[in-house]
Amino acid sequence: MKTILKGPTKAVEINTEGPVVIIGESINPTRRKKLIDTLLEKNFEYVLELAGKQIETGAEVLDVNVGFPGVNDVELLPETIIAIQSNFDVPVCIDSPKPDAIKAALSVAKGKCLINSVNGEEKSLSTILPLAAEHGAAVIGLLLGDEGISYDPLKRLKTAEKILERTLKIGIPMEDVIIDPMAMAVSADPNSAIVSLETMKLICDNLGLNITQGASNISFGLPGREVINNVYMAFSILNGLSCPIANPVKVTAAVRAADLLLGRDYYAMRFTEYCQIWRI
Repeated sequence: MKTILKGPTKAVEINTEGPVVIIGESINPTRRKKLIDTLLEKNFEYVLELAGKQIETGAEVLDVNVGFPGVNDVELLPETIIAIQSNFDVPVCIDSPKPDAIKAALSVAKGKCLINSVNGEEKSLSTILPLAAEHGAAVIGLLLGDEGISYDPLKRLKTAEKILERTLKIGIPMEDVIIDPMAMAVSADPNSAIVSLETMKLICDNLGLNITQGASNISFGLPGREVINNVYMAFSILNGLSCPIANPVKVTAAVRAADLLLGRDYYAMRFTEYCQIWRI
């Protein structure tokens, strides 16, 4: 399955057969006071610094989230996307829980975007999917249903099937649906990683869709997070993860190594190039 996203001129292919595409997570105010302060001033220099660093270190798509208390997302999200795409030829993943902010961002974004996200709740399906269909955007389907988050992989699969059915019904093609199986913190539930990995395998085997996730969620609250995240990243790629939302500075080496070991990097060219650039 191939999902094509586009920036102002550049296209990025996300393919279930690999190689893995990294969606940069760093343009997100969570735990980034400097980003909040600069965005409040409508100063986009730090945003552009974060964008450039992520692209330089391996991100091919940028997740853009400007949500924090007191901000006008409807105004700030499209302004941020304009600033990014005026300086970088990159597809954007529009990340907001607010339909009005997503709509405003879609109206100014160039190319073909990814929306983060729709879920299995009726309110989400009925508000986000029409926006995606109208603007020709791809969507991330978060496996959260009307009854919350299930810890049964088969029930999560049912939620994915529901999201896919509704997207197809509204005219969004199958290849424009990317599923997020939901990585939950192992510090809260020791089986959460296993549940997510089993869900990925079910999605691959039964639906054949591309898979994303906020991979760092798995280590929340624990020491040695980078070690946990990279091991989990390798497990996830083996089970079907094709486009993680992550910090490329921390995960690209592990992603390149996983692609190499899965036979997706002929003559080790991508891995070797990355190691030479960053002197690994």
